[in-house]
Amino acid sequence: DFEADIDVAGSVAQQLARAIAERSARAHAILVSDYLKGTITAEIMAAVTTSAGAQNVPVLVDPKIPHLDLYRGVTLVTPNQLEAETATHARVRTDDEAREAARRLRDRLQCASVVITRGEQGMWVLDGTSTPPVEANFASTAIEVADVTGAGDTVIGTLALATAAQASLVEAAQIATVAAGIAVSHFGAVAVTQAELRDAFA
Repeated sequence: DFEADIDVAGSVAQQLARAIAERSARAHAILVSDYLKGTITAEIMAAVTTSAGAQNVPVLVDPKIPHLDLYRGVTLVTPNQLEAETATHARVRTDDEAREAARRLRDRLQCASVVITRGEQGMWVLDGTSTPPVEANFASTAIEVADVTGAGDTVIGTLALATAAQASLVEAAQIATVAAGIAVSHFGAVAVTQAELRDAFA
């Protein structure tokens, strides 16, 4: 099984850019999940940020380090702990180190906010949209970890849905922490349901 992961270009890139512009007009949030498979390029990210800016729509990015500078000016980036360490060339083990890494990432990317996912330690949130900025760690809620597959996807998916519903980043992070705890309690990649989230909060 082989795949082509070269960057999209030409007519394919143009079609993607048009689709982004059309769908942004109806969107309440744009989620970019970069898998380094060739879809997320400088041209495509420019289409995302231009369309989002025209519609005043937040852009949330689950990043890959080789593309880090493509995300300049987005609303939120959500690196995991290893990605945050790689991007900042610094160790992230304590809350203070997570705080410093988040601040350095925000300065480098000129983005509004940063969420660093830290596995069993939860997630560090730097919410630059509030005044003053909110910086805090949200502890993991997993009771028993069965499989971490898809945990990052669950986090950014939940953050995007909550943001689209006008939640603050702190509120969105609280929901995403619970959603991730549910996700890792199952084997394999799973979709966390509304009923599971309601039960967890109840």
